[in-house]
Amino acid sequence: MTRELAEEFVEYRARLFGLAYRLLGSAAEAEDAVQDAYLRWNAADRAAIAAPGAWLAKVLTNICLNRLTSARARREEYAGPWLPEPVLTDEPSETAEQRDSISMAFLVLLERLTPAERAVFVLREAFSYGYREIAEVLGLSEANCRQLHHRARQRVGDRRRFDASAPARRRVVEGFLRAAEKGDLAGLESVLAADVVAWADGGGRANAALRPVVGAAKVGRYLAGLAARAAGMGVRLGFAEVNGEPAVLTFLDGVLLSVFVVQTDGELVHGLHVVVNPDKLTYLAAQLSQREDVAGS
Repeated sequence: MTRELAEEFVEYRARLFGLAYRLLGSAAEAEDAVQDAYLRWNAADRAAIAAPGAWLAKVLTNICLNRLTSARARREEYAGPWLPEPVLTDEPSETAEQRDSISMAFLVLLERLTPAERAVFVLREAFSYGYREIAEVLGLSEANCRQLHHRARQRVGDRRRFDASAPARRRVVEGFLRAAEKGDLAGLESVLAADVVAWADGGGRANAALRPVVGAAKVGRYLAGLAARAAGMGVRLGFAEVNGEPAVLTFLDGVLLSVFVVQTDGELVHGLHVVVNPDKLTYLAAQLSQREDVAGS
């Protein structure tokens, strides 16, 4: 019976990880939450579970809500900007809405919400749950869930969504990368939106800007400086889709050093999320080890 339960759980695992990751913003913590859900699934009275998917979503969501309370306290003391752990997202099964809801920008905005608001917002926006379903998951009334969702939408505000094709986004990334490597500030500024913002997450574990860098001129100089430093170290580059967006990966002796996730409309770069905290690169590095087409290319 245990083997049958494990095999059935596998059918839901990817969706559960996607839910946990959006709720927690941490791939490592999402994996732990999914494992906790499996342990409860394995120990539960199977006859009492009429709808496995709904049962697992409820269990997992409540596990994540408990984890979010302590995570919020840790993030308030975080050194510099906090960004989610980057993950590869090239699964064709995900809808456009689901891919948008895993973007760095979206996950950062979710940090404004209370745990309950975040749960309602993610279930509604990313997984298209009805209010009755959300109420059953959270053990709240439908009216309360509607109120939480309304409040969450107000706190998150309007979000920019870019629907450019993958080839167009890749061309923009390659263009700004060529300019950065040449130290061509004019070329860099030509592909950066006037109000572009670059965030860097070092978490006190690696050198990174402690405040967002704002504006085409400043971000251009920032990128040119990083490119010059990387060239002097013999860093190699790779490309991948990370959190639903094109990303530049840097490697030194085969070790992942940083990830630059690029937010673009296919013409200009509107945002950069740079993760250099080595603790946050572990999950992505493990994913990349399975892909010969990215690492150290």
